[in-house]
Amino acid sequence: MAIPAFITSLQSAVSDSVASISYYVGDWSVVVPLEKITAALMHLRDAPDAAFDFCSDVTATDWPPRKEARFDLLYCLYSTRHRHRIRVKVRVSETQAVPSVTPIWPAANWLEREVYDMFGVNFTGHPDRRRILMPDDWQGFPQRKDYPLEGPGELLMENPIDWLKLRQSREEADIE
Repeated sequence: MAIPAFITSLQSAVSDSVASISYYVGDWSVVVPLEKITAALMHLRDAPDAAFDFCSDVTATDWPPRKEARFDLLYCLYSTRHRHRIRVKVRVSETQAVPSVTPIWPAANWLEREVYDMFGVNFTGHPDRRRILMPDDWQGFPQRKDYPLEGPGELLMENPIDWLKLRQSREEADIE
């Protein structure tokens, strides 16, 4: 299958931006180095042959054995004009900072907050980086593969029931 024009134009416009290309189940995927991610995504949004005007999802997968690049951060993009999709993947470690794409696609705001909340990926330049699903005082990141299966009691205190009672009493105090 021939590589689409939007990928070849990305390779030409942003040098060394595509580390690998794959095609699976009708969609193209590219792996982009972290230092090229902003330029690559801006090109995919702005180039006439790409026109990826909709960031439908930002998510991550956790690969704990890969110390140098534990997370695969995925941007799922769609062009409403051309009706094509692409997945852009960047590999990052626990300590690497990833530039926020909210200046490129404002809808990525909540998507990045979810990835931060669940995986602990450090987005820089995000307008409101705080937890979105878990309570503010939650410890750890539940979607990491090394997160304890026993739940919050493993991280917060000896007995998870005590933690749940504490949360309930705080919620009741907020209601009154």
